[in-house]
Amino acid sequence: MKTLQFREAICEAMSEEMRSDDSIYLMGEEVAEYNGAYKASKGMLDEFGAERVIDTPISELGFAGIGVGSAMLGNRPIIEFMTFNFALVGIDQIINNAAKIRQMSGGQFACPIVFRGPTASAGQLAATHSQAFESWYANCPGLKVVVPSNPADAKGLLKAAIRDDDPVIFMESEQMYGDKGEVPEGDYAIPIGVADIKREGTDVTIVSFGKIIKEAYKAADELAKDGVSCEIIDLRTVRPMDINAIVNSVKKTNRLVILEEAWPFGNVSTEIIYHVQDKAFDYLDAPVVKINTADTPAPYSPVLLAEWLPNSGDVIKAVKKVLYK
Repeated sequence: MKTLQFREAICEAMSEEMRSDDSIYLMGEEVAEYNGAYKASKGMLDEFGAERVIDTPISELGFAGIGVGSAMLGNRPIIEFMTFNFALVGIDQIINNAAKIRQMSGGQFACPIVFRGPTASAGQLAATHSQAFESWYANCPGLKVVVPSNPADAKGLLKAAIRDDDPVIFMESEQMYGDKGEVPEGDYAIPIGVADIKREGTDVTIVSFGKIIKEAYKAADELAKDGVSCEIIDLRTVRPMDINAIVNSVKKTNRLVILEEAWPFGNVSTEIIYHVQDKAFDYLDAPVVKINTADTPAPYSPVLLAEWLPNSGDVIKAVKKVLYK
């Protein structure tokens, strides 16, 4: 095992895949000359050249469309958005072309493309730069949505996403790019659609994904001091969702708390709750609790932002609630 930053794991995954397949290229704002807005493509221009690591104008609709068209013609593009907030400008290409072309063409066209970049909040970036888009894209048939929480998962899942013959939305975080973690040596890919039990426990299941899962770890550490055993499931992939992993855990612990950095209405948490009540209702010893951001646009003030975001204290309260403590 070696230790890499999250950004280094992303870079390594892209570079390894590009060395093995000439049809793969990276396109986006500042990915080449600047080595990536968050240095996730550092050194790639020097290795692969300007034909395969391509700087673009500030035109997400344009370069998303170029990527979709080239994928339909046999390439495997990686399109980087500086933030998924900017992807709103290119969402027509993602939803109406990338996600639907296989069905609309009767299988004559595939669209093996990865759209990647940071999602959700990243400090004082205010309302228009702090939105979580996982549930937005997961709502659309034809898209796979991946949200890793650590360098090892990031590398393995990104390699799987690049190899996938369908469009994949790959969501990162500006606040995770500097995170360090052990990454396996050699070539490996993590199957899309498989959750991971990060910690085993017996008293309550906590499901989360992305950077906010760190708050679940903090809460579990504190709760363990009081003898509460938390099982933490990292969803890793929002769509397709590994419902079986969640249901099997709930059947063991009989309680469920979901932690998600997203607005409360119509999010990933509500989808999980539907499936759990459908498949494991009789195993529940308490109502399911979900923890989300406040139901407002993200504030700029750091004091208000701290109140807006879920935290480990919220998780502890939720766990005690389902344990009737």
